[in-house]
Amino acid sequence: MLVKTKTNQLTFVDGRFYHDEDGNYFPSATTLLEAYPKPFALIQWMKEMGSKADEIRDNAGRRGSTVHQLTEDYDHGMECTLLDDNNRPKYSLEEWNMFERYVEFSVNHKPVHAMIEQTFVSNHLKFAGTLDRICTIDGKTYVLDIKTSNGIYNSYWLQLAAYKELYNHSVKQSDNMPDIDGVAILWLNAKTRTYGKNGVIQGPGWQMVTKDDTSDDWSLFQAVQQLWNAEHENDKPREFSYQLSHKK
Repeated sequence: MLVKTKTNQLTFVDGRFYHDEDGNYFPSATTLLEAYPKPFALIQWMKEMGSKADEIRDNAGRRGSTVHQLTEDYDHGMECTLLDDNNRPKYSLEEWNMFERYVEFSVNHKPVHAMIEQTFVSNHLKFAGTLDRICTIDGKTYVLDIKTSNGIYNSYWLQLAAYKELYNHSVKQSDNMPDIDGVAILWLNAKTRTYGKNGVIQGPGWQMVTKDDTSDDWSLFQAVQQLWNAEHENDKPREFSYQLSHKK
């Protein structure tokens, strides 16, 4: 989210859009995927939950953001602690449990990160996105996305295919960055109960699922992008401004 500051005013720009160096705005890959059809089971669940569906969705979003921030701090070498200076929990036990699964993955499989939370904006592709990780594990380099959801959904693979294209269009050979061998989802809310065998990367409650060929997913993402553009081509990012102080 872009933040602009003026005298006594703070302005937030709609986080669904990113801007390039020339000030051109482009939607995020996840925004484009709003045009992807929702699974029938999800539609039924939303009907059953009614007004509670939004609250559950928002809580899940906050949980995901918190876990992502913890993993980012951890990979940058910061110490992450459950308790504050008054010995009170800073996070829910669910959030901390997912973070500990990430730590276990990191300790057991020692990913080497070339990028952490890197944002790319492509004037050529007409969209943007923030890649969780570019990492190498056992000699293979992945665009890796961290998920805390209840399931792994088809749209996730479209998102990763788009991120792979963003990376390939944005990184030059002169940058000395690795080539991408595949994409991966690190699912921190998996139903697994045991550690993986024969090269399978998983543990109790977490697993890494990979895909080497993303060509079909990329083609489908481009179709979804066309659908989104048909309805939103002239959309502009909204701005929300707040005064820094008030006085009668």
